[in-house]
Amino acid sequence: MGHHRHVQPGADDYEYRGAPPPELRGEPEPPPAPRDAHAAARRTARRRRRRVWAWLAVLFLLPFSVPLVFRGLDLDGPSPVPQMLAFLPWFLAPAWLGLVAAVLARRVLPVVWAVAVLVATGWFLQPYGPDAPAGAADPPGNRFRVLTANLHHGDALPALRELLRDERPQLVAVQECGPACAAALRADEVRDLYPHRVIVEGGSAEGSALLSAYPLRSTPPVPGMLAMPGAVVDVGDRSLRFQLAHPMPPLLETIGPWERELGRLADFADERAGEPLVMAGDFNATQDHAAFRAVLDAGLGDVARLEGRSRTPTWPTQTAPPLGAQIDHVLVSDDFDTHGVTFFDLPGSDHRAVLADIALR
Repeated sequence: MGHHRHVQPGADDYEYRGAPPPELRGEPEPPPAPRDAHAAARRTARRRRRRVWAWLAVLFLLPFSVPLVFRGLDLDGPSPVPQMLAFLPWFLAPAWLGLVAAVLARRVLPVVWAVAVLVATGWFLQPYGPDAPAGAADPPGNRFRVLTANLHHGDALPALRELLRDERPQLVAVQECGPACAAALRADEVRDLYPHRVIVEGGSAEGSALLSAYPLRSTPPVPGMLAMPGAVVDVGDRSLRFQLAHPMPPLLETIGPWERELGRLADFADERAGEPLVMAGDFNATQDHAAFRAVLDAGLGDVARLEGRSRTPTWPTQTAPPLGAQIDHVLVSDDFDTHGVTFFDLPGSDHRAVLADIALR
């Protein structure tokens, strides 16, 4: 009886009987279907667009992030940081554009960066310094008005004379008053309104003057490249310090003098703590400059800030009020109450005049 062996089928028993695959035949793979090619092209184009949006976000955010870092560190930094800080409110525009670009790029880091720039700018836009003290709305005696006006090399002298006739401020700080301007301020028309004065003659930018309807005595000036005279003024039975401010502008070559002269004004205020002090002029600085905040921290309040107008531009008049910086100020010690502030266009000047209504307690 024969024996039959049952054999299990092995791997060798199965054969591929179709055509060999293309790679074994040495033939190229067939091109992808048209739909797949279009999808790949769209993905590539999408990635390219997002990369462009990401770079645009960086371009919108980076130039304005650097000044914000210096602002947060309470520093003014090198040029052009101080010049950019003068226009800090306008950082909001590129920050919003940067946020839109970051969202379109679908990148988390640029979105966070843009939000941080917006939050920081919004935070720094808050008025600097204390609010007006309680009871400031009750008008005490010894109330008067202070005007500061930069005449732009004397070109706005006719506009100043008209403003003095119309508004009759009792104390006036005049900057950029050259020899012809000084002679005009000594003329009878002005002398009748302001019999008391301190005039420091100089070039068309260097000269300055203090005019007063009250008796005054000249005091040593604050040293600077532009004249910054001072005086003691008798208002009724009280006396106060009246100091003109006109530090150098923060140009590339004058950043050092600008910081030093603002520092001298801060020292002047600090050394006279306890005395009634009015400091007025073209400070060439805003509340976003650390050197100007140091002046405020010496015990002075900005009348515009106390009256809710801390962002009203005074320069340059070609773009103010829609666009500009508030660099002209009237500062007062806490011996004064404030009752209003007004800004006037001054034809012939690139600055607006500032008129503060204050009262000595």
